[in-house]
Amino acid sequence: MTERRIRRVRHAVVPLLATSALLSGCGVLPGGSGGSQGPVVVMTWAPQGTRATNMPGMVAMAQAFEKYVNDNGGLNGRKLKVLTCNARNDAVAVSNCVQQAADAHAVAVVGSYSEQGRAFTSALASNDIPYIGGYGITQDEYLSPLSYPVNGGLPALLAGSGEQLAEKCRKVALVRPDSITGDQFPIFLDQGLKSGGHAPARDLLAKDDATEYSGVAAQAVDDDKASGCVSAVLGDHTSTFFDSLRRLGDEKPKVQLSSVIGSVQQSLVNATGGANSPLEGALVTDWYPPASDPKWAEMKSVVDKYAFSDDRIDVADPGVQTTWIAYTAFTEVIRAMDKDTAVTSRSVQRAFDGTTGLSTGGLTPDLGWTENDLLNLPDHIRLSNAKVTYQVITRGRLVPQKAGFVDVAPTLRTATGIG
Repeated sequence: MTERRIRRVRHAVVPLLATSALLSGCGVLPGGSGGSQGPVVVMTWAPQGTRATNMPGMVAMAQAFEKYVNDNGGLNGRKLKVLTCNARNDAVAVSNCVQQAADAHAVAVVGSYSEQGRAFTSALASNDIPYIGGYGITQDEYLSPLSYPVNGGLPALLAGSGEQLAEKCRKVALVRPDSITGDQFPIFLDQGLKSGGHAPARDLLAKDDATEYSGVAAQAVDDDKASGCVSAVLGDHTSTFFDSLRRLGDEKPKVQLSSVIGSVQQSLVNATGGANSPLEGALVTDWYPPASDPKWAEMKSVVDKYAFSDDRIDVADPGVQTTWIAYTAFTEVIRAMDKDTAVTSRSVQRAFDGTTGLSTGGLTPDLGWTENDLLNLPDHIRLSNAKVTYQVITRGRLVPQKAGFVDVAPTLRTATGIG
């Protein structure tokens, strides 16, 4: 590591290391090539202001990271320029975002969220733009050769949740969106349950933008409360479901509550009463350690310095955390490129294709996207990180239920027919 490189990261709480490689460039960005001072342009998109799931913190985190990188030497002397776009949970909107990225000669889309996977992956492929560190909400993110995920997406969360619930529940009810994306949920949850010797969950469909869920809540609780578990995975509307569940009677329903991160997170626990929340004791599967873990210290310091007054950013939000991890991976890979190589969408792809053993300081297992890193699951061929964490809500806080990461790759292999 050079003296210049050491100076650039000396303030980092957790330095991140990438595998260096000599890379040959193809084409040039407007403003110059490898050694020029033209900015490295990327885009981050997420839905904002919609009736379904919204992720404004992801674009806000990207903007804070831009300031942080540029305040600490940029990318090999070049500025990072982050474009943002409202993906609106709409296929047309996210396709327009891709076009804006292409028009601006963006070299990648980083740390983003959209449920319109088929629309944006095909549009990105047409423009040869890589998708780095997406949230992992759609199967398409794990099929496109231009996608470089940093987590196991919903398949890993749901498989992990099934394994987590199999240890405690006699019967499980899954409440999930009545959508193409939601149709995948029971496949992976049931396989996790099966790995623990458990029967499949009852699959209860619900609108992901409803204003109340009393009907499906009553179905979920059923008559056998003592040994029943209810897993709700409805994104932003999971809180509405739990409120409907609470209103079924004067007392908290005697069921074990469960969900995955993104549908339940610390802000929801706080909003529903903290230690007195009806979510007390709920089980939650996450990709990352809880926000209270010291490994998040660098991200928190960046938010404090560059986005102190931006209330869009919740450091416990998994979208914000995913964007942070995606950008740290992106910047480290770019900094490891030969300085005479033009930073283009194609050279970025080649750099990521050759990256393995990239440390995130314990926020994830070491990341890589070489052929040896990929798990080669038939329907999720780009998945390389299938590890999750088990958490439980105790005294109003998300805390580890089990130390470290749990590898659900064997369960995912079985779910996709190769176990």
